[in-house]
Amino acid sequence: MRAATMIWATVATGLVLQTMTAPVTAQLLGGLPAAGLPAAGLPAGLGSGVGGLSGAVGGLTSGITGAGQGAIGGGLDGPFVGVGATLGALTSSELLSLRRDRLRALVRQNRATLDIDDAGNPIRRDTVVGIGMTADAIARAKAAGFALRSASTIDGLDLTATLLIPPKGKPAGKAIALLRAADPSGSYTLDHIYEPARAPLAPAKGGAAGSAGPAGGSAIRIGLIDGGVGSHPAFASASIQQRGFAGDARPSGHGTAVASLIVGKYGAFHGAAPGALLMVADIYGGSPANGSAEAIARAMGWLAQGEARVINISLVGPPNALLAAAVSALQRRGIIVVAAVGNDGPAAPPQYPASYPGVVAVTGVDGKGRALIEAGKPIHLDFAAPAADLVGAVPGGKWERLRGTSFAAPFVTARLALRGSIAAVGSEAQPGSGRLGRGIVCANCATAPKAVGLKSSSPF
Repeated sequence: MRAATMIWATVATGLVLQTMTAPVTAQLLGGLPAAGLPAAGLPAGLGSGVGGLSGAVGGLTSGITGAGQGAIGGGLDGPFVGVGATLGALTSSELLSLRRDRLRALVRQNRATLDIDDAGNPIRRDTVVGIGMTADAIARAKAAGFALRSASTIDGLDLTATLLIPPKGKPAGKAIALLRAADPSGSYTLDHIYEPARAPLAPAKGGAAGSAGPAGGSAIRIGLIDGGVGSHPAFASASIQQRGFAGDARPSGHGTAVASLIVGKYGAFHGAAPGALLMVADIYGGSPANGSAEAIARAMGWLAQGEARVINISLVGPPNALLAAAVSALQRRGIIVVAAVGNDGPAAPPQYPASYPGVVAVTGVDGKGRALIEAGKPIHLDFAAPAADLVGAVPGGKWERLRGTSFAAPFVTARLALRGSIAAVGSEAQPGSGRLGRGIVCANCATAPKAVGLKSSSPF
């Protein structure tokens, strides 16, 4: 059995073990389980780093890359080790299999609220979304056996979203055909779940990051749709506003790391736009069963009302009519949407919102300017940015080594906010190795792990 197959077998085993043994609090938000074994069974220092692969995978390569930490401290549950080497050994088909298992595990662990569509994508159970439904269309839906859960206008986007409950015994994926038959001209979709473009850290304990004071009226406004942002010294002088769209905003490792790459600043660490006002829309509220298209659309409306210039979405999922309509509404207002392409390899289906026309799709490169082997393959690709060999903040004042296209997108977001146009950012893009779109943006923006006291990242 060759090395890559052995690694894949270990990953798959870890998924099964996690499903059977790990408590909910140890699971990752919207991604792979936090570890292949219960926390008590993990080697010292291993756990769910921002990279998000299981502890079992980290254990395979910790001897190669090292798991030591500096005086400042590492991640929430342990250092991010070895993922670069592990992913480099997996084939495209193995990455795709890993994605499928991850999504199945997410649904299996949240059966009360999640289901799957025909393609295996997670959706909110017993929910169909009608876009722009008229009173007559709602009446037809009720006559077809649907119940009205809610109907609301998404402020800032001029969209209406009506949530319908299918007839008893009809899964949403099957029931949507009834709506389309009753109202052929209507627009209906499932409420898909979107996950961070790297299986993230578990929801974090501790306080949320708050504003150090209002930024000046002329401050650049940047939007972030993700998990909540936790407190950290890197945000001591930052201007941050947070709002929850799945309950109260709750700190998360993924959201905190992404935010730090935009507005963080502490000692040797620096984000790419530290003087900007960051508006954070938390669409998870600490639950892996959240992160729906409907929540993302409402978050987009809030950011549009707040006059965000650019919106970062380091999330991935399938095409969705409501998400597409919301993206189009933002674009009509001149708001730029930046999205990560994902980390499930080039064999995975194109991910959204990165693949929508006009969305700035971002892939990642390592410290040598090489495209990440695990990066997804969107329908179009605009830019690349550092996505490995770098460090970011995590809740509780700690730091973590990062890897994944999630962490490339915020660099491009920051540059677009500062430069004001895609053309201007394109003029500064640099060449690299691999499929990088127009080139590498913000090539010198990453902070090396050793700058904050962590050992060097994986060299692979």
